[in-house]
Amino acid sequence: MQPLIRIFSRIFSCSHMLKPKDIIGDIPSTKEGYYKTFLISWPSIVESVLVSLMASVDTMMVGTINPQAIAAVGITNQPRFIVMAMIFSLNTGITAVVARRKGEDNYLGANSCLKQCMIISGILSAFMAVLGAACADPLMLFAGAEEDILGSAASYFRITMVGMVFTSLSLTINAAQRGIGNTRISMVTNLAANIVNVIFNYLLINGVAFFPKLGVDGAAIGTVLGNITAFFMSLHSVYRPKKFDYLDITCEASWKFDKRTVFSILNVSGSAMVEQVFMRIGFFAYAKIVAELGTIAFATHQICMQILNLSFAVGDGFSIAASSLVGQSLGAKRPDLAKLYASISQRIALIASTLIFLLFIFGRRFLVGLFTNDPAIIDQGSILMIIMAFTTHVQTSQVIISGCLRGAGDTKFVALTSFLSIAIVRPSLSWILCFPLHMGLVGAWFGVLIDQTLRFLCNFLRFLGGKWTKIQL
Repeated sequence: MQPLIRIFSRIFSCSHMLKPKDIIGDIPSTKEGYYKTFLISWPSIVESVLVSLMASVDTMMVGTINPQAIAAVGITNQPRFIVMAMIFSLNTGITAVVARRKGEDNYLGANSCLKQCMIISGILSAFMAVLGAACADPLMLFAGAEEDILGSAASYFRITMVGMVFTSLSLTINAAQRGIGNTRISMVTNLAANIVNVIFNYLLINGVAFFPKLGVDGAAIGTVLGNITAFFMSLHSVYRPKKFDYLDITCEASWKFDKRTVFSILNVSGSAMVEQVFMRIGFFAYAKIVAELGTIAFATHQICMQILNLSFAVGDGFSIAASSLVGQSLGAKRPDLAKLYASISQRIALIASTLIFLLFIFGRRFLVGLFTNDPAIIDQGSILMIIMAFTTHVQTSQVIISGCLRGAGDTKFVALTSFLSIAIVRPSLSWILCFPLHMGLVGAWFGVLIDQTLRFLCNFLRFLGGKWTKIQL
């Protein structure tokens, strides 16, 4: 027992996570390091779970209608993410830059970044919302929507585009808050959005009391109302005319664009945009391949993707915390602390991934059954859940490492790995496994496992190299 305790002590102790030659100042104790990481991580994990639940709730609640309704909601996911790609990229930049300014103790610089990004986010999202709504039908057709779900899918997509400006501005404000380490506001706003979404889904999908029965459209309206609620709560968090808070849009920082801020944001967001494009093309192609397997297969796939996204949320939560702490540490000229907090996040996530692995293995039929009572979908989904379980550890690790690299501003390398793995390997390999090798939906999910493993290996080697600690923003 004693040798085992010593091994675990070395693995999880802060004093053993850094090489002596890398330490350039005081480092926190093991208790302090884990406490600080967990303090930022847990709201981020809850936030990520709630974001995933927003789509999962719609899928669960329209699942009471029929499998076609599940497929109609699910097939809008990738087109919606494509429309949001520029906003996601912008938010990667704002988190990294605000974290650096926080580490530099540059209060006005952090608020100037927030203000400028709110303007950019509002303009971009308004343009993309109009474009997305106008192109709803061709987008759904290109995504692989069959005739039985095309109308419902296009209608759901158009309605959700109405709330895109509110969603984008809320995400941008929350991204800035994450940069200073305030992850709780994102958690609270997403909790409120989910509550509003569930209430109006219940009232509008099946027409409760005097509310109309709108089906899939009702789920879309519930999502939009939830997003509007989240926006006003996020805006309130940075509107502090009578109470000091680090991020405050009423402070004297200018709304005008300045070269340093814009260059820093574009330096990170430009590469993040390339990454988003590659990711969305790859995910879109992957979803289109699965859609060709038929409505029932796609409904099964969509349910399992929603469950996988909930496990992804755990890694994403630690990734957000690591990104914030890495950015702040590099801003304070402490690359050793950046490495330390990245390693701590990995250790905590290792334990969480193991618990998720066991949940997926032993609770697979129950989890799929939360979305549908169709026996065929539950049987096939249970098989996919086993593959998902073995994906969990590499997925969580690669998400955290990618977050560390983004927090440091090393978005070009992350974009390259996304291009190779998501845009080329995943769809190509999945098509070969699905059709020429006749593995069907199981083959598509082996494609996910291989994609996640490849990204983990590439990003982990980059992380070990340490070049990311020398990037200037």
